[in-house]
Amino acid sequence: MGNRGKAIRLIVAGLGLSLLPALAAADEACRDDQITLRGDWGQARFTIEVADDAGERAQGLMHRESMARSAGMLFVYDSPRTVRFWMKNTLIPLDMIFADETGTVRHIHRMAEPESEDMIYGGNNIQFILEINGGMADALNIGKGSEMRHPAIATDDATWPC
Repeated sequence: MGNRGKAIRLIVAGLGLSLLPALAAADEACRDDQITLRGDWGQARFTIEVADDAGERAQGLMHRESMARSAGMLFVYDSPRTVRFWMKNTLIPLDMIFADETGTVRHIHRMAEPESEDMIYGGNNIQFILEINGGMADALNIGKGSEMRHPAIATDDATWPC
């Protein structure tokens, strides 16, 4: 192989190495323990726990006295449905962000009152609910139409796939 062949191999190898940081960033953007939201307001990432079975969803964030500012919990259902939540035994105010099967935010309930047994209606055709510290949705300007990115949101359906 001549000098030209060696040069081509070096260029191809260099291109492969230059893609590694981008591929690593893409993998990091879609981790089970993180969710990213975006909209015309910008982007935000939260470190989350996932509640994807009946027991975990029933427990939710009950009995916790605090939660890190950039933390939350993602409730995942197998299919879209009508959802209602309450704050019984939940000690901290929460913002509840309700999204459909595509990860598109359809409703936000801001500053849910701790320990309230009032039902919070999240809407119809909801599959994902992100709970974050109360006041964060307003602080970040998260609104209806924002998009969620997480591995639980099926790639075929997602408006912002992993």
